[in-house]
Amino acid sequence: MKRVLFLCTGNSARSILAEAYLNHAGSGRFRAFSAGSQPAGKVNAFAIEVLREHGIALLEARSKSWNEFAHAGAQHIDLIFTVCDNAAGEACPVWPGRPISAHWGIADPAAVTGDDVEKRKAFREAFASLKRRIDRLLALPVETLQPAQLKSKLDEIGRG
Repeated sequence: MKRVLFLCTGNSARSILAEAYLNHAGSGRFRAFSAGSQPAGKVNAFAIEVLREHGIALLEARSKSWNEFAHAGAQHIDLIFTVCDNAAGEACPVWPGRPISAHWGIADPAAVTGDDVEKRKAFREAFASLKRRIDRLLALPVETLQPAQLKSKLDEIGRG
């Protein structure tokens, strides 16, 4: 089973959506986690709503620091995805085991201003974009690809 970490600054929306969807759709091939460089401390209510609309449970999701995954003795992580541009540009910790990483930037739905209809729309769009990318990840033969091949495929997914 591949262990995947989704990173974002606040760990309240995009990374939570990705974690929950991959755990839901990963069919035992993947175990996903999420974290942030500056965690908000709570999961955004619109993220919870969108996941419920898709029948996805938020089993262990909580807003947490990426430091939980960066220390000696932390869970081994195979793949790391930054899902926001801020986290991609920050100085990241040195991850134990040197996981393969890729940037999958998604517009921040939590930054959308306006009424609840507009906010829900932004969260649904973010979820749809993450779902498309994760579905492409699920279609890859990750168990048989060489690290350089896998990195190339993951980068390609992030561009599309």
